[in-house]
Amino acid sequence: MSEIFSRIAAMIVGSFLLGVGVNGFLVPHYLLDGGFIGIALLIQYYFQFPAGLCSALLSVPLIIYAWKKDRKQFHGSFYGMILTAVFIDVLAPYQFILPIGLSAILGGAICGIAVGLMLRYETSTAGTDLLAYFISKITPINIGILFVIIDGLIVLSGYQVLGLESVLFSTITILVAGSLASICYERF
Repeated sequence: MSEIFSRIAAMIVGSFLLGVGVNGFLVPHYLLDGGFIGIALLIQYYFQFPAGLCSALLSVPLIIYAWKKDRKQFHGSFYGMILTAVFIDVLAPYQFILPIGLSAILGGAICGIAVGLMLRYETSTAGTDLLAYFISKITPINIGILFVIIDGLIVLSGYQVLGLESVLFSTITILVAGSLASICYERF
């Protein structure tokens, strides 16, 4: 019973923190997170499509894969995906106006802690964090390094739309997020 409660609490707290990290710190400066949330933010910046809903739609193939390969991870990821999408879209109006460097660091720290916490309790946003989880289970590659590689590719894809400053500060965001996600997932 306490395991179920812990997973639910991690899912709720992690999803809420992602909503705060993304909207409070990244969106005001058009910064990107990695993963499907980063892709969703690119779509939001360019087409004004809600990032939470977009990230949930992008996650559907991984949710189907989780259903087939790891039912326990599927349940945590499916509900985590829904909660994260809701928190990202509901918290969209709440933004903090801070210097871009501080926003990149704080946004990355909050998002990294959120993802690491969720993965620690076998739940996720069903995005590339779930992909990194599955890859880390079958390879010796550290999950934090996987985050940085996947997220780096996504951030680089934003160069054409957002420009060099956004890419550079988004890189800081994903490095901080990947480091803290790894620490939260593996050490605590």
